[in-house]
Amino acid sequence: MPELPEVEVVRLGLVDHVVGRSITGATVHDVRSVRRHQPGAADFVHRLEGRRIEGAARRGKYLWMQLDHDDAILCHLGMSGQFLIADADAPPPRHLRVTIDLDDGRQLRFADQRIFGGMCFSEDGAELPPQIAHIARDPLDPLFDPAEFTRRVRGRQTGVKRAILDQTLISGVGNIYADESLWRTPLHYARNTRHLRTREIDGLLTHINAVMIEALAQGGTSFDALYVNVNGNSGYFDRSLAVYGQEGRPCQRCDTTIRRDAFMNRSSFWCPHCQPRPRNGRF
Repeated sequence: MPELPEVEVVRLGLVDHVVGRSITGATVHDVRSVRRHQPGAADFVHRLEGRRIEGAARRGKYLWMQLDHDDAILCHLGMSGQFLIADADAPPPRHLRVTIDLDDGRQLRFADQRIFGGMCFSEDGAELPPQIAHIARDPLDPLFDPAEFTRRVRGRQTGVKRAILDQTLISGVGNIYADESLWRTPLHYARNTRHLRTREIDGLLTHINAVMIEALAQGGTSFDALYVNVNGNSGYFDRSLAVYGQEGRPCQRCDTTIRRDAFMNRSSFWCPHCQPRPRNGRF
């Protein structure tokens, strides 16, 4: 699933290509991609026609296009969602789900192979769509509060990776960047948050920020064609990954073989030497 850097790359593409444009029409090719818009596909299209796109914003893994009159189009890429900008007469991409026609003769196209993503109209949602008001600020948000994050983390009793994947605690962090940040800190993914020292939490936040910024500079992480920017280009941060997806390879820091554990229907990649498994009840 695209994480904060990938979604931010898409947002920047929307700023470059669609902000300032008016919507002349829209077509829903697959109603499943607007299933979160309760009034239905026809109402979704009607609400978009004639509106002007004033901006593009993001919180964590969600992004939204800010419209005139303080409304918004709320979007989530899911596992495989893509926003692509193209001339109206260009061949449609595979898995095209929604088309938004722009006043410059181009189209903003939403393609989604697995259809876990989607869009909905958010009334009065330009500043923050109410549908995602429960989502915490992300670490790159200027208003993110590290002290509040530390307080809330230490008040829990769970594994540290579970905590940083909780989008109501800190948003935008997914499996890839969680593993990379924990390796850099270093912390084992199952360390109990109740036992974390303040300096360990501070260090973890520092590394979350650093890995996000580095990934953003490289266009995000693309393991396959399911994540691309609005021009159809892949990111290349996968070449810089130290631990995620590196099972069986030597740790860049100590040469110990990287391990992979099953974790929440996903995987955790870690170094047994740098990130020792918790013992003595500190799991």
